[in-house]
Amino acid sequence: MCLSSFLFFASFNLLLPKLPEHLTRLGGGQYKGFIIALFTLTAAISRPFSGKLADTVGRIPVMVFGSLVCFVCGFFYPWALTVTGFLGLRLLHGFSTGFKPTGTAAYVADIVPVAQRGEAMGLLGVTGALGMACGPLFGSWVATHYSINAMFYCSSGAALLSLLVQGTLTETLPQAQRQRFRFALLKLKWGEVLEPRVLAPALVTALCLFPYGAVLTVIPDQSRILGLTGSTEGLFYTFYTAASLVVRLVAGKASDTHGRVPVLRWSAGILALGLALLVYAPSVPWFLAGAVVFGLGTGLNSPTLYAWTIDLSHPEHRGRGVATMYIALEVGIGLGALLAGWIFANLPGRLPYVHALSLLCVLAAIGYLLSVPATGPPVAAAVAESAPEPAPEEVV
Repeated sequence: MCLSSFLFFASFNLLLPKLPEHLTRLGGGQYKGFIIALFTLTAAISRPFSGKLADTVGRIPVMVFGSLVCFVCGFFYPWALTVTGFLGLRLLHGFSTGFKPTGTAAYVADIVPVAQRGEAMGLLGVTGALGMACGPLFGSWVATHYSINAMFYCSSGAALLSLLVQGTLTETLPQAQRQRFRFALLKLKWGEVLEPRVLAPALVTALCLFPYGAVLTVIPDQSRILGLTGSTEGLFYTFYTAASLVVRLVAGKASDTHGRVPVLRWSAGILALGLALLVYAPSVPWFLAGAVVFGLGTGLNSPTLYAWTIDLSHPEHRGRGVATMYIALEVGIGLGALLAGWIFANLPGRLPYVHALSLLCVLAAIGYLLSVPATGPPVAAAVAESAPEPAPEEVV
């Protein structure tokens, strides 16, 4: 599962450092904010469907579909030679992350005990973060030494390897709950769109992931402005991911022992400090210091949010609960990317304002977390798993 996650995240992150430059060459430099925003839009739209299918058809089919989208899209980027074609492909590519991570989180929740949930999500996050770190570095190297089309094909190849690994997994959804796929399953009830039990972690997810969308949008340009080009262009991602990995390995069990909310308070505070450094960042050392601190906060934040979401989800609707959290994630990242592109507008002097807005979102998350009771994970999980089923809703 971890190997499949590594290859999947490497696949679509492999493209990130070169996509803003590529879009500019196509004549769409003013649409850089849409590179991430369109990707996250379809990811968010597809989450309720992937959550329902994970709870009815199975975890593995949902993961396979997501990886298959990545595999196909990688082959079509070289043929998308207009701004409209490129942005349309980004829109389609977003279905990949709308499906694969939803199935992955539900699958891991099925096989891991409650007391080790935070640790498991931390380990899964380590491999995902490794893919996010290796992908941009490898993608930049391939594009520099070969061609940007070769980079696209490598992205597709990584997705294919992820698909092959998934062929070794055994389905975890109980046989009694499984159904054959039929288009009627794509008809959603209101109660199947969002899981009300996980609205608290979903809100925190949206606020804490807003900065990530902004960072993905402006960091390639900020790197070049500070003199990081060529093989050093992806250094921010390397420092960010290395810091995130260290925290996940060392503190993966933190939320299992200290509770989800207390760990989230600390992680949000560290995220805020990292963003404050990026607001200032007059030179490469300050810029990379911001990457390290931001990575430390992310390393604590992400697995804890996943674990908290699963704690509060009903066992029979883990796919829906995870999908709700991911919808919030895509909304946060998408809004961050859109507003970052609009504020930045290719004007270097506006970069501090992008990071300042991200900082305000994280401070809002801290304020909300301080108002949430710091309940330990075993209690939260027991409450969620023993609660009665919600009443059926009318069809949308």
